[in-house]
Formats: sequence, structure tokens, C-alpha cells
Amino acid sequence: MKMIVATCGEAADSPRAFVLQDQPVPEPQGRDILVGINAMGMNPVDTKVRTGMEGERVLGWDACGIVEAVGSEVAGFAIGDRVFYAGDLTRPGTNTEYHLVDERIVAKAPASLSDAQVAAMPLTSITAWEALFERLQFVPEPGANRGQSIMIIGGAGGVGSIATQLAHWAGLTVYATASRPETAAWCKKLGADGIVNHRKNLAEELAAAGAGQVDAIFCTTHLERHWQAMADSIRPQGKVVFIDDPEHPLDLTVFKMKSVTLVWEFMYTRSMFQTPDMAEQGKLLTRVSGLLEDGTLVSTLSETLTGLTVENIRAMHIRQESGAMVGKQVLVV
Repeated sequence: MKMIVATCGEAADSPRAFVLQDQPVPEPQGRDILVGINAMGMNPVDTKVRTGMEGERVLGWDACGIVEAVGSEVAGFAIGDRVFYAGDLTRPGTNTEYHLVDERIVAKAPASLSDAQVAAMPLTSITAWEALFERLQFVPEPGANRGQSIMIIGGAGGVGSIATQLAHWAGLTVYATASRPETAAWCKKLGADGIVNHRKNLAEELAAAGAGQVDAIFCTTHLERHWQAMADSIRPQGKVVFIDDPEHPLDLTVFKMKSVTLVWEFMYTRSMFQTPDMAEQGKLLTRVSGLLEDGTLVSTLSETLTGLTVENIRAMHIRQESGAMVGKQVLVV
């Protein structure tokens, strides 16, 4: 089978960054299923692993494909099932023709969407769902959180685009941050009630939008830049969830007087540590599949490339690192 191997530490445009290799097709054991990859998504984690780790890695942690074989302990899937998932950061990624994945973090793909549309969704959907409904503890039912509000920082990004849709579906008043006309329009299309400019002071922008303070904040990007503004924008006893990595120590005491809950979301926690509730990711992806099938959620696919080649993987990394992505990139094999 073909796979693209990345050399960590190399710039995306380096001729040494990516190489095409041919390896035997692996055999599933235990709870693993073997998936023939039809399409794979691109996420910030791909560039972070490439630039922040050492050695060689098969990157890619989003996929849609067909189950080709199952391990002896697999109960939920059969050969021929069309599935989608975000994989496991501790294992080889999806930049390959065939891929092994634990069945507990997999769900059957929505039938009405194309492979590319489906492959854009798993990682960002898991992250957004866990952040909103597990870390922030909103109720994951339509309209169940009316009267409560949230600010989503980075509303037009991959995770922000899903979080905006899910928060709107769950009844929250959503303020999404965007700084360009096209990103603002994207957020409004996905259900944002108000747009605030993240290139300005967020607290002042929220006040100008008539929001005052919000019950929760989901910070997907530029955590340090917005740290004090988040403390000013959150209501007393509110909650803030982060996925972004700070580069320097931060002063937690700016949130103390309001008794604010600060919590991290890292969607690989369950698979990385094999937590007892690991199968919850498969369950929530099943719910996401249903929401995609009935049109409640729309795919955030914005760019599609075709062919598992070094040139295409390189182009996706360069585009991801440009800081100008709206929605998600997907490669169709």
C-alpha cells in the first residue's frame, strides 16, 4: 500500500519533508478494523506534529473509508461498512491507502454525504462536541440551552465552524469571532447570532454587539492574545474551554474574582490513555452522523485535492500554515 511519511522538523516546502513509501497492508487484531481510505482531512495537528516532534511519522487524523477486515474482538462493524473517524495520535495517521483504527472511536458515515464532505468532519466534530457538551456541560439537545450565550474565538476555523453550528442547534446565543468579510459571512451562514472582530478588544466588541458578558467562551486559537479580554468578557461563575497551546505562562488569577471554570479540551485524551469511556467518541460521532444526515449540520469542506501524492500533502500543509484557511481541506485518494 502507498503511504506518505513525513520527516518531523522539516519545513513543508522542504524536499525532505514528505516521501512516498510502499508498505504491506496491515492485518487487524483485537478491536481494530482495517479501513480502505477514500478521503482524508487536514487539521492543525498535522502541522504541529510535523514541526514539533522528531523522527518520521505518517500524519493525518481524519478519514472516511470502507471496512476491509476486522479483528477478532470487533462487534460493531462488518466488512463493507462505510465509516468515519479521527484516529489516535499515538498511532500512524491516515495519509495512507489502508489504516488500522480501534472500533470504539469510529462511527458509520452519513450516507447522503460524499467521502470528501464526510472526511472534513470527524476531528473537528469530536473536539467541538466534547468542548461544548462535556467540558462546558451544555445540554446536547435541540434548543435545550436557550437564554445562555457563548463566544467562539476563531469562528471560521475548522473547530469553530462546527462549534458554531452545534451551539446554535443547542439553543445558545452564539457570538463568533471573525475579522474578514468572507469569514464573517461564513460564521453567519453557520448560525452565529453576532460577529465580533478578534483583531480588536473582544470585551469591547462584545459590548458594542449588545452582549455585555457571555456565559461561556470557547477559545480555539490565539489564547494568549485574548487572555485578559476573556477574563473581562466572561460572566461570574462562567466557563472557558481551550484547545490552543500557550507559548508562555499565563496568570490564572485574572479569572479568580469571578470564580470562572477553566478547562482544556483535547480530543485524543480518550484514545491516548485508553480511558474506560473511550467508546463515547464513537457514540458522539454516531450522533454527528445523524445531524449531518438530516441537514442540521453541514460539512465544513472548503477545498478538495485528488490523489495521495507528496505534492498534494505538501500543498495542504503549506495552505494550513498560511493562517488563511476557512473550513477544511480534504484529499480524496
